[in-house]
Amino acid sequence: MTEDHEVLTTDEAAALLRVSTKTVLALARSGSLPGEKVGRAWRFVKSDVLAYVRGSHEARGSGHE
Repeated sequence: MTEDHEVLTTDEAAALLRVSTKTVLALARSGSLPGEKVGRAWRFVKSDVLAYVRGSHEARGSGHE
């Protein structure tokens, strides 16, 4: 697994984006930031978070299998 395909928690994604966890959760719930719910917790693929920062909102199709 490469570093860009690393799975991040909400706290880790928030730290990477330098925003609050509430902002990350709001972005995820709205579909703006790709993420998946695992149980009650959200998880994010680092490459998707970085693509969001770059303005590429098509991160879902990045083939991060």
